[in-house]
Amino acid sequence: MPLLRHRLVLALLACCAVPLAQASAQRAVCPADPGHAPSGDLTATRVAVAQAGDDEDRLYEGPVWRDGALYLSDFVHNGTFPSRIRRYTPPDRWETVLDGSGSNGLALDADGRLVAATHDRKQVARVDLEDGTRTPLVATFDGQPFNSPNDLVVAADGSLYFTDPDYQREAAPGGQPLTRVYRHHAGATTVVDDGLRNPNGIALSPDGGTLYVAGGTGGGDVLRAYPLRDGVPGPGRDLARISGGDGLAMDCLGNVYVTEHGERRVRVFSPAGEVLATIRVDANITNAAFGGADRRTLFLTGAASLWSIELPVAGLPY
Repeated sequence: MPLLRHRLVLALLACCAVPLAQASAQRAVCPADPGHAPSGDLTATRVAVAQAGDDEDRLYEGPVWRDGALYLSDFVHNGTFPSRIRRYTPPDRWETVLDGSGSNGLALDADGRLVAATHDRKQVARVDLEDGTRTPLVATFDGQPFNSPNDLVVAADGSLYFTDPDYQREAAPGGQPLTRVYRHHAGATTVVDDGLRNPNGIALSPDGGTLYVAGGTGGGDVLRAYPLRDGVPGPGRDLARISGGDGLAMDCLGNVYVTEHGERRVRVFSPAGEVLATIRVDANITNAAFGGADRRTLFLTGAASLWSIELPVAGLPY
């Protein structure tokens, strides 16, 4: 990022910042002093209490920090992919808050309510954790169900961006002929990109000006960046080559945290595509989100595993 633009972004964040404790319903708020980017080779630590409690082939996915706790999807990797939402409240509380959620990626809307990409109903829905009610936000495209909505992000203007790979397509009937990235806004669903094979992680820059997606191409996996104008994505450009790209997270400086599933690592990329740091774990990894009292704790999900690492920078809660 050019120095002038970087300063302008930080100035905008500073002028609009509110205390993080007051920001649960304002997803993208960053502190006036976000800190500095991590560097070098780092290692995350397992959260010991976050045990699955069985021997099923589970994946933890879609972490989101909300009201002092980390919420995540916990699904069994089989033909029907049963899923539940679990909650980790530091330092040692671990519980199931919703069975039968059918969820993968989780996010927050502008009012701080939980939104889920679900594979059992092949839709994106707002979820009420009290009674389990799901309110569909987008359920079909061209009259057909999606493949298996995977990850999502909600912009300040209400735009919902989400990925639709085919990883859990067999969980329910129907699907799309292509795997795509979508935008849903003002009741209309449009295609952002249909040229990525199994697009997966998705994130927005703190200034709302860039959409990032991890996905496959004929030449391997890439981190792709799309400029946004009034919420509408322009043509994407490949920012970096990645390996087994899965979920994404953003810090308040605009750096992108890419989880690389089989490599068991997160690589931190600057907005210009420079590798700043590598964070390693001891099992396959799926996704990442910032949390903690000052949102400087990076939480990482993976194969029935949850890790955390303290970083010198604040980040976004999913």
